[in-house]
Amino acid sequence: MPKGKNVLTTGQVARICNVAPRTVSKWFDSGQLKGYRIPGSKDRRIPVTELERFMKNHNMPTAPLHTDRIRILIVDSPDGLAHQLQAKLSDQTNYEIRSVSDNFETGVVAYRFSPHVILVNLLATNINSQSICRCIKGNEELSTIKLIAISNQLSDSEYSALLRQGFDDYILDTNDIREVVSKIEKAIAIIY
Repeated sequence: MPKGKNVLTTGQVARICNVAPRTVSKWFDSGQLKGYRIPGSKDRRIPVTELERFMKNHNMPTAPLHTDRIRILIVDSPDGLAHQLQAKLSDQTNYEIRSVSDNFETGVVAYRFSPHVILVNLLATNINSQSICRCIKGNEELSTIKLIAISNQLSDSEYSALLRQGFDDYILDTNDIREVVSKIEKAIAIIY
């Protein structure tokens, strides 16, 4: 869990505790796990301090609460830039990075890995970036994940279209690691 994050969704709690989101909802609804509901919504939020208390009371390991590495998922074709970008980011940062090469794998890894940011190569073969965006942003448990598109060139209208789809930003040159890191840090700063 990143530094500064003090309130979690039920999906985030589920990933930390390695249980189904419905189990977390039951804990919340029965009063075992304290938190609050978002006004006008059924969405629940659990303060980290409350989750830590709950985990200690139930003899659950609290180590997953104290990780401060930013997790990045790169979505690209098997022959794309993912491995090169992953190597450069690993050399320059302390990020925990994984890469996938299709839409299905993106969803599976997003649930298990719980990335803070997903980098999606818009030019990748066999990748439907719109579908990925809809699935991530339309899922309460994944909706806090930031999506950054990777493209060599974007017009203003294409950039606007990406934002309307749900992407948070874009990267034009993955060789400029400073730009990549800057965009990731900017996206993370919005939440954390």
